[in-house]
Amino acid sequence: MTSAAARAALELTADLPVPALEDFYRDLHRHPELSFQEHRTSALLAERLTKAGYETTGGIAGTGVAGLLRNGDGPTVLLRADMDALPVEELTGLPYASETPGLMHACGHDLHVTWLAGAAEALAAGRDVWSGTLLLVGQPAEEAGSGAAAMVADGLYERFPRPDVLLGQHVTPGPVGQYAHRPGLIMSATTDVDIVVHGRGGHGSRPETTVDPVVTAAYIVTRLQTVVSREIAPREQAVLTVGRIEAGTAANIIPATARISLNLRTQSDAVRDRMVAAIRRIAEGECRAAGCPREPEVTLGGSFPATVNDAETDRRVAAVHREVFGADTVFDPGPAMGSEDFSQLAEGELPYAYWFVTSTPPATWDAAPGSDPLTRLDSVPSNHSPYFAPDLSTLAPGVRTLVSGALAILSV
Repeated sequence: MTSAAARAALELTADLPVPALEDFYRDLHRHPELSFQEHRTSALLAERLTKAGYETTGGIAGTGVAGLLRNGDGPTVLLRADMDALPVEELTGLPYASETPGLMHACGHDLHVTWLAGAAEALAAGRDVWSGTLLLVGQPAEEAGSGAAAMVADGLYERFPRPDVLLGQHVTPGPVGQYAHRPGLIMSATTDVDIVVHGRGGHGSRPETTVDPVVTAAYIVTRLQTVVSREIAPREQAVLTVGRIEAGTAANIIPATARISLNLRTQSDAVRDRMVAAIRRIAEGECRAAGCPREPEVTLGGSFPATVNDAETDRRVAAVHREVFGADTVFDPGPAMGSEDFSQLAEGELPYAYWFVTSTPPATWDAAPGSDPLTRLDSVPSNHSPYFAPDLSTLAPGVRTLVSGALAILSV
């Protein structure tokens, strides 16, 4: 028997303006903006929220936008979409590819904004079937890991009602038409680490008069590969990525310093602390072995916590998604090593549910090598790839997931 929330969701999304949503999405995709620079994107979202009848406020934490719709008694539900793009040169060849050199919506946040706009309009038009309060948030700087916290710090919950439940979703690779839910831990924590190696510079023809930080940095990078494989128990999940190494200005100059940037993904504070301690020990040991004149500088950078769904909230949303889309479309993906700052909107205490919507175009999925879904998943373009291009057929379902998720919590 279909629940009232599922029936209402199907009713409110039966006649979505898909062509207009597609146009909106293409426009956003053509004009990507980096973290805390999402001025155009937030203005367009604010315009649509205002037109739909929301009390709209922009400029939160610089470029954040929020829309409030009060509709009688009932819970307050926050729906969130992140808005920022990435410094990636687009290679999709799409007719609506980015028009800004070196920038691309390679993570799908343009799709998230479109989903939120569509859901805002559908829920506003269907106010006769639900009651409560909607708080819709266009969040800046998810890629920087600081946008959610910045909006809270700028008084998000002083300007607007504090939500009872928060809901968010993210586009992901996979055959179109699947929805990944998991109670509890669904995404990992992340921590950035910077290392500065101090050597003694000099002429490339006289290396004996120098302490080469490039060689020392290379040893550090190589040794860091043993942190996960030899210091973290196999039952634990962790990733250590060296994303950047910089040194020198010319081929015949041995530089005085080298810089290494790391990214850690962990699912517990204990594992993170163990990895940071190992990084410090390895960096200090290699610098000592090389005779560096100073100890290395090891600095912790940006960090945000794991995304841990409230089990009951996720159960309610997943249940209505099964009703709306079919029981076989909802699955448990297990914890992902990717990270999000969505949980910072919850301030460590508000219940939330966060899920994924698959988006790989059917032709791309069918052409991927192998018959096993996991093998294919490793072969198709993923988030942050210059070839990442979600299928436009996900526009209506992505609106429907937000609408049905909201109605699972609101009074129907």
